[in-house]
Amino acid sequence: MLELDLQLATEASAPSEAQFRQWCELALRQRTADSEMTIRLVDEEEARELNFTWRQKDYATNVLSFPADVPDEFLDIPLLGDLVICVAVVEREAAEQGKELKAHWAHLVIHGCLHLLGYDHIDDDEAEEMEALERTLLAELGHPDPYADDETDTSPIVTTKDSE
Repeated sequence: MLELDLQLATEASAPSEAQFRQWCELALRQRTADSEMTIRLVDEEEARELNFTWRQKDYATNVLSFPADVPDEFLDIPLLGDLVICVAVVEREAAEQGKELKAHWAHLVIHGCLHLLGYDHIDDDEAEEMEALERTLLAELGHPDPYADDETDTSPIVTTKDSE
């Protein structure tokens, strides 16, 4: 079971909680344990501040993932972690890349959830594994391959608090 806390810290429109839940549950279905996570939707200012604080990059990014890093013996809840998503960046990227907005949202939420599960794209083998899983999950939703037109690595800028 997934316990999802959706936080709206922006006035911008976004997908419904049911859509976020669907995307998260799809990405997390390989996990047999219950999961508790937060998705916080933010404006560009908050996204930029968090990206600078955790990655020393001074710009608003699309999604940041923060896996829970607390030993199980200290928690009575199955805390998976948090995703922070900048609505304006997601919308701008979808338009610039000619992608359907709903498909781009689904991709970024699934991508972030996979990071919470420990997937990464730092080296080529890990990136290929993660991207293949993303393609499979998005295809199940009827969305096209998000990397189909990429000639360079333009995968989402998703990071954990410990990388870079």
